[in-house]
Parts: sequence; structure tokens; C-alpha cells
Amino acid sequence: MNFNVRDEIISLTPLWKGERLPDGRPKVDEKYLKALKTLTLEEVWKPIFVKGYESQFEGRLHTLHDDGRKLIGRAVTATYCPFRPDLDEVVKDVGRSEGRTGTYNQWVIDNLYEYDVPVIDMYDKIYKGTYLGGNLTTALKNKTKNENGGAVIWGGIRDTEQMKKVEDTQVYYRGIDPTPIRDFLMTGYNTATRIGNAICLPGDVVFGAGGGVLFIPSHLVEEVVGGAAKTQVKDMFGFEMISLNKFTTAQIDKNTWSKEMLDLLLDWIEKDDRATAYRGLDWSLEYDLAINGDPNDTQSAL
Repeated sequence: MNFNVRDEIISLTPLWKGERLPDGRPKVDEKYLKALKTLTLEEVWKPIFVKGYESQFEGRLHTLHDDGRKLIGRAVTATYCPFRPDLDEVVKDVGRSEGRTGTYNQWVIDNLYEYDVPVIDMYDKIYKGTYLGGNLTTALKNKTKNENGGAVIWGGIRDTEQMKKVEDTQVYYRGIDPTPIRDFLMTGYNTATRIGNAICLPGDVVFGAGGGVLFIPSHLVEEVVGGAAKTQVKDMFGFEMISLNKFTTAQIDKNTWSKEMLDLLLDWIEKDDRATAYRGLDWSLEYDLAINGDPNDTQSAL
């Protein structure tokens, strides 16, 4: 058993072809992290779901702040289990051999990079399962320097009044308890991690918004941002066309738009100042589907 092993992390994420962080995780460019701030949960979710990634979202979590702020960053994953004395000794011996000190949750927080988001499977432990409190949340912020930073904890937190004073931080969690964290041990660090109904790999982009958390596979982020932007501008155009009675909701909701509708959309994007940010998008795939057909074109858009 070893933790945070670069070669294992690389082998877990073979579809990523770009730059990697020192620990081997995919280093999704910051420009995509910033672009995600303007998108909604549904806009980001759709391009992932249609590619077969159907277990990337979990909505059964509380948020530290209820003011609509987003959580965006690169996932650092960790998995824990209930305490067992003999296994605890084995794990601590491994940690000591790797130069790790402190408690199991400190192992993760002490090694964060900028824009990292801890994604923690605390096996839904809340009593004595309070992974974050005031001190570690402060340390997390100082390490990650992320204006949309925070953590996802499938377990508990404590010191919430102190945590809320840490600027630009959002935490998704399962419950609150005043007890300090006790009686647990680590079984995985930057391995595949389960958060409720969702699966997260190290280096996935964490997108917390709209009441839940979405884990975007690193190799899909560029495509997702582009696809979400297309969904966003199609919605803007579609809402206006419906209000002007130029198209029906049935026409707008189809997965594949006709060539004539796409022509009108692109003309609107070029002429309407509200669509300035969308003028560089490539619509060749949509035109190809409109002309050559799409097996799903009778279905409503997701």
C-alpha cells in the first residue's frame, strides 16, 4: 500500500494528453476553470452525460454558504474507512516511510497545490467524522489560493462559524457535529473515489453549483466548456424566438436543429451584442448532423 503515487495516477488517467502536476494529476488549464464560472450546472452536465458519463453528479449535500457561489478546481481525492488497530499501524508505517506527519486528513491538506479541491470519501461519517474545521479550512485556502475554492466531504465538518469567515471558500458536506475527527484511517490517496452516487478521479475538475457537485473528467473539460457555451447561447436565442412566436418549444427542444435554424442562430450571434462572447464557436458538427441526420433528432434536448 502506497499513497499519492505518480505512476498510478498517470495510469488512472490515460486519456489526458496535456500537462500534469508534480504528483501526476492532469493539470487542466486555469482558463477553463475561469470559463466554468459563467456556466450553470445543467449546461456543464449535458456534454458529459451524452458521452455516457452518467455517474458524475451528487446532489445530496449541504453547502457551507447558500449565496450561490460556485466551487471550481482540480480534484485531490482521498478515501477513508472505520478504524481497525492492525490496519491503522500498517497505514501509519507507510505514511512514515513516505515522510507524512500528522493526522490522515492533514496528509491531504498539507500537500495541496493551487486550484486544488479535496474530494473526500469519509464514508458518511459525521459523529467523529468532521474532516474540516476552522484551522484546516484556513490552511486549505492558503494552499490553494483559489477564488472559487473549497472541498467536497462525504462526511462531517465542525467549527462552521469559523469556516464561514474564510474568504472565497465553499464546502459541500453531509453533516455538522462538534466532535473532533477520530477513529478512522486512510485507504486511498489520489485514487478513484466515490462520493455518494458519483465517481471522481484525481485531476477531475470539480464543479459545485446549483445545489450539487459535478465531477468533470479532465480529458473532457475543453469540450465540455465549448459544448456548455453552445447550450447557453442556444438557450438565449431559443428563449427569444419562442417569445417572438418564431419557433415552437418542440422545435427549440430538439437535440438536432435544422440547417435553417442554425443559419438564423449564427446570424443572430453575429448581430446581437449579447452574443459577443460566443462568436468564436465552431458549429461544423451541428451543421453536419443537421444535413446528414442524427439518430436522436426526434428526442427532446437534455
